Amino acid sequence: MKTAREIMTGDATCAGVNETLVDVARKLRDLEVGSLPICGEDDRLKGMITDRDIVVRCIAEGGDPASTQAGEFAQGKPVTIGADDSVEEALRTMSEHGVRRLPVIDGHDLIGMVSQADVAANLPEDMSGQLVESISVQRSNN
Repeated sequence: MKTAREIMTGDATCAGVNETLVDVARKLRDLEVGSLPICGEDDRLKGMITDRDIVVRCIAEGGDPASTQAGEFAQGKPVTIGADDSVEEALRTMSEHGVRRLPVIDGHDLIGMVSQADVAANLPEDMSGQLVESISVQRSNN
């Protein structure tokens, strides 16, 4: 079975903890993605930020995205997967936490991202259906 390292997208662009949400939104737009890892000045993963976070947790709450920093959204330990973990482990982690993207960590270094599509493309059909269903159920309960 393949590992996260084998199916991940390399080049994981980070949102810096001190970047404003306006800058993060531009990165999301330019990269055509819906979420980015948040990295500290030490280049270590601090969390994840989504386009939904910017809209719901900042703008809708009356916050100013030009003065709010990405680091404010880096709370708790981010859900990750080890580079040498199996695709099945990625499936289990995504299902358990209801996430569609996982940062891939090698030691303490962020080396890439695995998406729901990456996992689904590398699982037997019956297991990829389980992934989509479990994440959809998690998301609708939030």
